[in-house]
Amino acid sequence: MTRTVDAAEVATTTYAWQVAADGLCVRAGRRMAVQGLDLRLGVGVHGLLGPNGAGKTTLIRALATVVSPAAGELRLLGRSAAGPGGLREVRRALGYLPQHLGYYPRFTVREFVEYMAWLKEMPRREIPGAVQHAIDRVGLTDRADARLKTLSGGMLRRTGIAQAIVNSPELLLLDEPTVGLDPEQRVAFRELLRDLGADACVLVSTHLVEDVVAACGAVVLIHDGRLAWQGTPQELTAEGGAGDAGDSPAERGYTALLRRHRGEVKR
Repeated sequence: MTRTVDAAEVATTTYAWQVAADGLCVRAGRRMAVQGLDLRLGVGVHGLLGPNGAGKTTLIRALATVVSPAAGELRLLGRSAAGPGGLREVRRALGYLPQHLGYYPRFTVREFVEYMAWLKEMPRREIPGAVQHAIDRVGLTDRADARLKTLSGGMLRRTGIAQAIVNSPELLLLDEPTVGLDPEQRVAFRELLRDLGADACVLVSTHLVEDVVAACGAVVLIHDGRLAWQGTPQELTAEGGAGDAGDSPAERGYTALLRRHRGEVKR
């Protein structure tokens, strides 16, 4: 039987950037955690770095439409995030893993990912196959029917990644996705990131600079809610010197850039 194709399915992408922020300000409680941020993100994997309290989680929550901007302009997938008008369409095309994932302990992995697919308003006929594909991609095939309360912390994190990618999002936001993953799982996750970034905009917030260098094509460094630096992993590594703190060239580059942004003088 021939299916009628919706116009949205064949419409040409009309936006240059998946994320476009101008003078973005976002509150976290009473504090302005993101202050006047200008940012452009396109297809590829972007690592989001910054010290504790820099505003990384608040920025990701704003991009995930969990919180609304206090000021400035934010466009996601070509639509304004300022009001409710286009948010439903944006959320259908989003994938989001929060820092602290809420879940129902008695759900199985499959049930939880299916539930999240339903919340994202995926077509019912596509959900079973998409759920299995997402579970397979995070290496939980043999635990698909295990209850969440029986899983280790690393397995729960991989379940969170599965629900974030089940709808093949155009914009994927991951807040500390490698917490609880062992070294082998982190290597597999890096490979998955590179695959996802081939045709989607992926933003990964992490404190692990080496993961960013290994898996990301671009780096965003923020400090005190402001953009401190943006470039490639290679450029990040080149910023460091022998006198900078860190156990690797990438970590030394990171600390050098933070020091420079703060106006500190290297001793």
